[in-house]
Amino acid sequence: MAYFIDLFSPETYEAFSRSSRDISGFRLRHRGMADRIAAGDVFVCYLTRLSRWFGVLEVLGSPFLDSKPIFVPENDPFVVRFKVRSVVWLDIDKAIPIHTDEIWNTLSFTRGLEHGSTAWTGKVRGSLVRLDDADGKFLCQALQAQATEGRLYALDETDEKKLATHTVTRPDKVVTVSVPDDSPAPKSVSETPEMEVRESTKIQALIATIGARMGLSIWLPRADRTAVLREWTAERQALLERLPLNYDDTTLRTIEQIDVIWLRGRSIVRAFEVNTRLPYTPASFAWRTCWRFSPTWTLGFISSRLSKSARKSSRKSADLYFHSSKKDR
Repeated sequence: MAYFIDLFSPETYEAFSRSSRDISGFRLRHRGMADRIAAGDVFVCYLTRLSRWFGVLEVLGSPFLDSKPIFVPENDPFVVRFKVRSVVWLDIDKAIPIHTDEIWNTLSFTRGLEHGSTAWTGKVRGSLVRLDDADGKFLCQALQAQATEGRLYALDETDEKKLATHTVTRPDKVVTVSVPDDSPAPKSVSETPEMEVRESTKIQALIATIGARMGLSIWLPRADRTAVLREWTAERQALLERLPLNYDDTTLRTIEQIDVIWLRGRSIVRAFEVNTRLPYTPASFAWRTCWRFSPTWTLGFISSRLSKSARKSSRKSADLYFHSSKKDR
């Protein structure tokens, strides 16, 4: 018997819960990993976003391919499938958080780590990762005990937000998106040197100035405004307090995170992301998400940098790369 992680998002958790729970599916890229698994092995189910363990599925046979929609209404991507038996299946508010002391201090990949550490997350970034036998056996026992005891692990406001499903209707299909937080991203001195932060802010201000002088309205993320407005001192009457767009709330909240937007009336002329060396910002997340649900938008990518000579002469330097819609690329 071997133990493997079976990842579920809140959406796939709900889909599996509504199903007969006798088929577990994975994406086609998992086919090679699936071939290692045999009848008698065990899937230990983990809920992403909330970082909770909630289920145990016994594998009843070898993997097979089947595209019949089970987990989504059409174009089901989970086509590598196993017949399974549901041994434990907990409600989300009874699923066991990985950060509980009993779990955290026992699992081989979290034991000894600080609770704020992310060093363990690589273990749960993909399905069908094999667990150490001791970890798998321990988790199965803990989940079976929880199925009997039913201890409540209440969801707080942050958990509820993570569970919220946001969908956007495109002409071709409905897509699920995650809306980034509009609070400033946490920064550390080593990751975001002061010079770099000032540079990206100056570039945002520069693009806002150019757009305003072209007679366009300007949108800036609320979290960035205080810093940008210190640099953008002219034509500030062009700054919008709200986006005049006819999109649903999910779409608007996502668009609002883009670094700079030029608008004419109620239409977006161009949207910009200022590219820094940060691994993640709400703007970059929003950028990728917007391309998912509006593939015909015209977007601009800005690689901001100041050359040595420009720094010496206090002149701003920016390279602007403009991209047409995805259809034209």
